[in-house]
Amino acid sequence: MRYDLVIFDNDGVLVDSEPLSNRHLAAYLTELGHPTTYEDSIRDYMGSAMHRVHDLVEQRTGQRLPADFDDVFHARVFAAFERELKPVPGVADVLEKLAADGVPYCVASSGSHERIRVGHRAAGLDRFFDDGWIFSSQDVGRGKPAPDLFLYAAERMGTTPERCLVVEDSPLGVQAAVAAGMDVYGFTAMTPAEKLSGATRLFGDMRELSSFLDLLAAGDGAEN
Repeated sequence: MRYDLVIFDNDGVLVDSEPLSNRHLAAYLTELGHPTTYEDSIRDYMGSAMHRVHDLVEQRTGQRLPADFDDVFHARVFAAFERELKPVPGVADVLEKLAADGVPYCVASSGSHERIRVGHRAAGLDRFFDDGWIFSSQDVGRGKPAPDLFLYAAERMGTTPERCLVVEDSPLGVQAAVAAGMDVYGFTAMTPAEKLSGATRLFGDMRELSSFLDLLAAGDGAEN
């Protein structure tokens, strides 16, 4: 079928922010006395909202992170975004194709609205997203793997879950999409395919996604 809405995750799918963000998160947690490697950060926090960082640290150590943790972390990450952030290779072509074909799309991210906007401006993707097409875990209270964010995005965009395709690169995001009753294509550029095993389909290059969308537009059925 041809989907009525394509919902993109942001970090790692639209903007190549996961390496930057997780490098800084690991360094800051280590600085605060919670030794964390880059690999630890990717495993534990990739695709999640900030409350998961606070919750896991407290569960594991019995200590709470400083009250200004989020502000300090975001200041460091946003500065890195301004210096270094790039779009995921090929994603601009995908967005241009969706717009040309008249297929509605939006972004639904565990990150804050500010983080999404800063990243889009730095990566040159802000021209593709009106404010009404941007959804954050801030809007619903519970981040991924809860389905709330994807369900909220579908409702606000005027469609039903079964007519949505989610593009995700994290296990938590795939879990959330499946729980929402949506098809999900798992992007394996950073995440091993076996960790996205719940996905409807897997792909490792945005050019593949363009090809899949071509097939769908031509009436070749998605895997349901």
